[in-house]
Amino acid sequence: MLKLMYITNDPEVAVIAEESGVDRIFVDLEYIGKQQRQGGMDTVQNHHTAADVKNIRNAVKKAEVLVRVNPIHSKTDKFMGSETEINRVIDAGADVIMLPYFKTKEEVDRFLEIVDERARTILLFETAEAIDNIDEILKNDKIDEVFIGLNDLSLSYGQKFMFEPLADGKVDAIIDSFKGKSLPYGFGGIASLGRGMLPSEKIIAEHYRLGSTCVILSRSFCNTNNIDDYAVIKTVFNDGVKQIREYEKRCQEQNGEFFDKNRRVVRSIVNDIRG
Repeated sequence: MLKLMYITNDPEVAVIAEESGVDRIFVDLEYIGKQQRQGGMDTVQNHHTAADVKNIRNAVKKAEVLVRVNPIHSKTDKFMGSETEINRVIDAGADVIMLPYFKTKEEVDRFLEIVDERARTILLFETAEAIDNIDEILKNDKIDEVFIGLNDLSLSYGQKFMFEPLADGKVDAIIDSFKGKSLPYGFGGIASLGRGMLPSEKIIAEHYRLGSTCVILSRSFCNTNNIDDYAVIKTVFNDGVKQIREYEKRCQEQNGEFFDKNRRVVRSIVNDIRG
């Protein structure tokens, strides 16, 4: 089964997600440069804090606490440097730390040096430059997991729709590099079944075709900005996760013909969307 991840800094929502079967609660500290590259897009731009990490760590019992920090950066008068930031989230109880929007081996090496095996690490591949340097980057044996960020990756390649890298074979090629290093990997996000411009069941089948191990439950899976009743949120999570798990069981029973057909459908839908 895929590890399911959900972004929140609300301890009560985190507990609901955990109890429904979500494996990782995702606290998102990344904000440096994000507005500039995603400005005007309907994307999630959080600004969580190390205090949120501690609150989530104290709330959940089984789920891992995953923290996305900012890209490697130096201290300025506007924000602390990467070393201080990473040390704070480790002290706050992060189990897993994700590095976003890197482009070079040097950035990755610096990140892994700072973490120093005090938490598990995930590299978020989401720039064309990181893909160009992927073989060199993956030589570092301190990397624990890898993930492909489809939204920024598609922007990096000048594409219009976030799932274009999945449809055009880029994700397949990147995953081949991951497989060569025997690293656990995942990509993108999903809504609840039957929802999304590219329906979630089509994406889940692609995860199984590609051997993925994890996926993010997107904002549209449960947009807590639009729901202020925790009982409703609990129902959304319980029903939604159950449906995903049931569909995963169906995927586990399928053969290559099913996945080849699904891949063709994905390409067709993405081509229609991008025009």
